[in-house]
Amino acid sequence: MTTSAGSSTIGDLFRLDGKVAVVTGASSGLGVAFAQALAEAGADVALGARRADRLADTAGLVEAAGRRAISVGTDVAEPSSCQALVDAAMAEFGRVDVLVNNAGIGTAVPATREAPDDFRKVIDVNLNGCYWMAQSCGRVMQPGSSVINISSVLGITTAGLPQAAYAASKAGLIGLTRDLAQQWTGRKGIRVNAIAPGFFTSEMTDQYPPGYLEAQQQRIPMARKGDPRELAATLVFLASDAAGYITGQTLAVDGGMTIT
Repeated sequence: MTTSAGSSTIGDLFRLDGKVAVVTGASSGLGVAFAQALAEAGADVALGARRADRLADTAGLVEAAGRRAISVGTDVAEPSSCQALVDAAMAEFGRVDVLVNNAGIGTAVPATREAPDDFRKVIDVNLNGCYWMAQSCGRVMQPGSSVINISSVLGITTAGLPQAAYAASKAGLIGLTRDLAQQWTGRKGIRVNAIAPGFFTSEMTDQYPPGYLEAQQQRIPMARKGDPRELAATLVFLASDAAGYITGQTLAVDGGMTIT
């Protein structure tokens, strides 16, 4: 079966052969799943995280999939650190085609008790850090490239915990996605989209109070947490030519939570 994209088959459109992806927050959880999935789809991967010593395991998964990996200690709250990750990717691979803005932190503090510095720290990583990474990648990305921001359903709805900083940062990321898409898609040929995950096992969910996730599952039509591979498959779709006509969108991957 051929498509409008030359002689490619539908299956070919989901491949990332010859592409280079940059993944932040790649030392644990969803970042690991994203890096592995991108490699399985054919991409080489530049891995960034503050805990650089933990990137070796992720790099091993990329290499086990037959692709190349580099690991760079990265604090996305620092623009110079973001630039250093992109510079390393360009030096090693000569290109950047996909950015996965995955690095993130959260708090669960009542609004009247949250310290200003704690609120600012979440915004600095979750929102500002995505902007600094997008800036650095946007300067070198060629037409056909893709930026994928990892937002959250908490940028769209609430979920019973006091998470003002986290929710504000993830809602802001949805707005940033729209604006970058407006600026870059027509002029640079760079698509910019966001994923809003529901509940997937991660270090953040490990910190939730006992019984919290079970209670939230009552709001989810699919009545379960997501499998990280389901989210990673969505990411590969948005990174690939299969999503070549999609930009400025936020795709909720939440088992239906945001429709209830």
